[in-house]
Amino acid sequence: MPDSLDAVHDRLEPIFSPRSVAVVGATRVPGTVPYDIFHNILKDDFQGTIYPVSPRERSIAGVKAYKYVLDIPDPVDLAVIVFPSSVVKLALEQCGQLGIKGVIIISAGFREVGPGGAAREEEILQIARKYGMSFIGPNCLGVINTEPTVHLNASFARRMPAEGSIGFLSQSGALCTAVLDYAHAKNIGFSKFVSFGNKADISDIDLMRYLGDDPATKVILMYLEEMTHGAEFVDAARRIIQEAGKPVLVLKSGRTQQGASAAASHTGSLAASDEIVDAALRQAGVIRCQTIEEMFNNAIALAYQPLPKGRRVAIITNAGGPGVLTTDAAIQERLELATFSDHTREVFKRSLPVTANIKNPVDVIGDARADRYRVAMASALEDENVDGALVILTPQSMTDIDTIAQEVSNVAQAFDKPTYSSFMGETDVASGIAILQDRNIPHYVLPESMCRAFARAHDFRTERERTLAPAVRYADVDAAAARATLDAAIAAGRTQLSPSDAMSVLEAYRLPILRNALARSADEAALVAEHVGFPVAMKVESEDVVHKFDVGAVLLGVDSPASAREAYDTILANVEKHRPGARIDGVFVQRMAGPGEEVILGVKRDPAFGAVVMFGLGGIFVEVFRDVAFRIAPVPPEHVRAMMHEVRAFPMLTGARGRPHRDTDAIEECIQRLSQLAVDCPQIQELDINPLIVHDRGDGCAVADARVLLASP
Repeated sequence: MPDSLDAVHDRLEPIFSPRSVAVVGATRVPGTVPYDIFHNILKDDFQGTIYPVSPRERSIAGVKAYKYVLDIPDPVDLAVIVFPSSVVKLALEQCGQLGIKGVIIISAGFREVGPGGAAREEEILQIARKYGMSFIGPNCLGVINTEPTVHLNASFARRMPAEGSIGFLSQSGALCTAVLDYAHAKNIGFSKFVSFGNKADISDIDLMRYLGDDPATKVILMYLEEMTHGAEFVDAARRIIQEAGKPVLVLKSGRTQQGASAAASHTGSLAASDEIVDAALRQAGVIRCQTIEEMFNNAIALAYQPLPKGRRVAIITNAGGPGVLTTDAAIQERLELATFSDHTREVFKRSLPVTANIKNPVDVIGDARADRYRVAMASALEDENVDGALVILTPQSMTDIDTIAQEVSNVAQAFDKPTYSSFMGETDVASGIAILQDRNIPHYVLPESMCRAFARAHDFRTERERTLAPAVRYADVDAAAARATLDAAIAAGRTQLSPSDAMSVLEAYRLPILRNALARSADEAALVAEHVGFPVAMKVESEDVVHKFDVGAVLLGVDSPASAREAYDTILANVEKHRPGARIDGVFVQRMAGPGEEVILGVKRDPAFGAVVMFGLGGIFVEVFRDVAFRIAPVPPEHVRAMMHEVRAFPMLTGARGRPHRDTDAIEECIQRLSQLAVDCPQIQELDINPLIVHDRGDGCAVADARVLLASP
């Protein structure tokens, strides 16, 4: 169980708000990590007391040094350890003995270097637990808190960032230095800035929850290289978004990295690790970003401006071309061009030149000065049909860039609606951009980025206000029967269920299976086929025959008792020919489904996220186009519908181009029942229902085939 929020706060408070800091391993040599960390704490105006610990030095930068941690005569809240990895455990032991509760371990040489380092990491974790200490790292850049009452730069970054309302968490220390430089150039401030490295003790989830409760933080940004506790991350992020009302933005590396190995099921091979991460973040309401630039483009919109109440934007420009480009970008991001009221258009007519375009986008003409921008912005933002303003400027010879920037800022601050800006160019507009950034008006080099940020801000507002119904729990299932079948197969050493057992597990969860039975002779096959109803499909039931079609062990459209006898003998003969000596349990006989559209449902057990549910259309759509969607189980009803609509071919089920409207309600119920099965039965490693035949609306659907792979004991 994760720690309570109070417990997380108590563990991290000595790290973020210490009254005293010991730098353990400090040196006098400029340009080294130990010296730079001590120097940063000292020069960046830390509001507490600092103690350098150095076995060789009597003082550092005029501050008395101590040979050992235990020599410090006063209480210490935070220790920053910069010794080589081989002696970190000795320093940490002394920190524990002195009663220090918060530690940042900068030193590298732990899990990231292999088994020996992993053993050292486990040693320091045990020492921390023995003394009730909490630590960030090892192998990290450090921690920065810009709050004036603390003002701690316990890192070896080149500079202390400005104070702001954005919290940044990163698994990569090297990326942190680049981000700080980028943010400095854009005049972006931070509340907290953390490089957490190997997260051996304090995790990214702990830090995210702390920032979710931090009054100084409005927006949480995270760079992640791995997600080891994915389900816990999703739950924590969802709570922060819904309860704290704070957006969480994630830049996750490794988008193109595939899973460890392709599994034997469609779901296993299709559910690459990044696709699962993508689905999980979407389910949590997290904004996933592709680049650092995109992350900060979104962050400044969310941190600096009111959230848009709708998608209706007013575009104000002094040039027609950029106005058209912005219109195209806005429509592409599913924004709407606001339709101005009669009153607004009347104001435009009176106040703007006759050559000005008073429709949307509003073109105030190339010679526009600050007064025209003021009128256009104020009138548009006063209009109840407008949810926000996108302001564009191109530098003309008569353009008073700085004055316009000041006026844009003044008008924006007078309204509870967002204003974003794009002063296009670089050198000529630089001073105007600086004014906008200094007054917290989000600025974008390209109008496309501006529109994308507006759309993400609106999406976040929608997500924050969304109330999700819990996942459906059906009372008519027989979980005990399903588990008994799965446990018996695992106990027998099997790696997958037989077709008949797979159908019995699905039947226990009331999924719409077709009538079926196992036949062990040709005569029994004829009786079974007559009982389940013609036409039937027949396939060998054998653990030794995986690809049944390839060896002629599947026959379809069997339509009489005589044909069933013949099919039985043919299947056994084909198996004997192609797989001599294969163990055969019988022939599985199943009624064939009526006409309909083929879809695929699946489950995969992911090591980080647990059970993942898949939906897609069958045939070419899954085989060639990988047109599928995923969600983490249990899947709430709203996300069931969302994942269905994410599949590009979904209109094939809803009457596209005169096709029949299929029973999509029945698909929803199947996904919900499959989600419950996946949660209830961890014995299932992978599962395919392929195909699920979906009939016309109101006629339901039927499981035509299923494969269940079992988890290792």
